[in-house]
Amino acid sequence: MNPKFKSVETKYMEEREGFFRGLNNLDRRSFFKVSAAAMGAAAASGVVSCPSFQSVAVAGQAATSQRNTPFRFAYISDSHLYEKKINDRFARSLLRAVEDINSLDPQPDFVFYGGDLAQLGRPTELDFGAQILKGVKAPLKMMVGEHDWYLDMGQKWQELFGEPTYSWDHKGVHMITLNSVVEKDFWTARGLSREERMMTVAGLDNGVQSSFSVGESQREWLRKDLAGYSDNTPIMVFSHSPLYKLYKKWNFWTDDADQVQAILKRFESVVVIHGHTHQMLTNRIGNIHFHGMLSTAWPWPYAPEGMPELTIEMNRPDPFNPNDGCGDGEVQVHADGLVDKVYNLWNRKAITLSRAYTASWGSKDVPPRPNRASY
Repeated sequence: MNPKFKSVETKYMEEREGFFRGLNNLDRRSFFKVSAAAMGAAAASGVVSCPSFQSVAVAGQAATSQRNTPFRFAYISDSHLYEKKINDRFARSLLRAVEDINSLDPQPDFVFYGGDLAQLGRPTELDFGAQILKGVKAPLKMMVGEHDWYLDMGQKWQELFGEPTYSWDHKGVHMITLNSVVEKDFWTARGLSREERMMTVAGLDNGVQSSFSVGESQREWLRKDLAGYSDNTPIMVFSHSPLYKLYKKWNFWTDDADQVQAILKRFESVVVIHGHTHQMLTNRIGNIHFHGMLSTAWPWPYAPEGMPELTIEMNRPDPFNPNDGCGDGEVQVHADGLVDKVYNLWNRKAITLSRAYTASWGSKDVPPRPNRASY
């Protein structure tokens, strides 16, 4: 092939191949030193440790006295990292997402990571992901996924990133991160090892594990966290699993979603951003607007039933292109708290789901329909 006709994707992959060939000659300690040096000054920002159980009275006063100011943040989600010696493709994809976000001008107010940083929750996988994410220039907020949690019940993840349940206020919007991948104990009675428990949770349709939930303790925390906020405060919730019941057989489902929605019902403007489904996904239930996040690892097919009417499905991914259907994105938050959700699909034109689309129940600003049927 004439080099001048090489695609951007081909050139990109060749550059990364050279980078990773060099990494193969490094031990783990040396790898981290090289990686940290390559990140430069950006690494100084580090990974933001997430405070837990903040004082809701003080936070509530701050939110109600502050004018709502439009802002923008970026997101990365579902990288499912193995150790680099087992699979470096997913690491390349996460590095690509970091580069995408760092190239934004102006920089976003913060970057949100949507869970499932690791594939099997191993300390080496989580350390590897944390090291790559130190390259993010903007402040970083983290959310846990089931793949990060069930090997050691979140011990390593919390050592790196802090508590999984926390809230903060940003430019008049109250933001909440939940651990929505709580499961009932299916492992003790069966005598499963830690690894067997992790592998069971990693299977979407094995019929052994329970559905995800937020759980009573977090729901009570949420009630207390929101108690000091007026009904007209814009609320944004981050959850790994969708906070509605989509398709139970794949665990695209949160058992107590109805109860969480009931807590949020009194607020005029609520947006939920979730990971886990690896796809463009849009829903609205009453006052709550739901948006999914893309994965950097692989796209999931759409569920055979239960799809929300507002979802515009993305084009069927090319099975011969490992990055097709993957990506990262941005969220533009308006003064009323509703959002324009940007899906930066790699190798395709970005797609925006605007606030007008969800606010009008799909009658305005309809995004383009796919020209290839989804799987």
